[in-house]
Amino acid sequence: MKKTLFEKIWEPHVIEEIADGLALIYIDLHLVHEVTSPQAFEGLRLNSRKVRRPELTVATIDHNVPTSDRTNIKDPIAKKQ
Repeated sequence: MKKTLFEKIWEPHVIEEIADGLALIYIDLHLVHEVTSPQAFEGLRLNSRKVRRPELTVATIDHNVPTSDRTNIKDPIAKKQ
């Protein structure tokens, strides 16, 4: 039987099927970016926690990087990110 791309990715990560279509899955890669990640890392810091498996984390800057001059970012939040 043919599988969708979603099924090919999802099925190997399912640890246990739970009632009503819910599933416990294994997350083998954490993708983070500059917009929401600072809050997550601050939450870890405030709770005295560390990233459990940093080798499984890939970060990318993808929202606020200008394609030209990067020295004059006007938005202070974007500049901080």
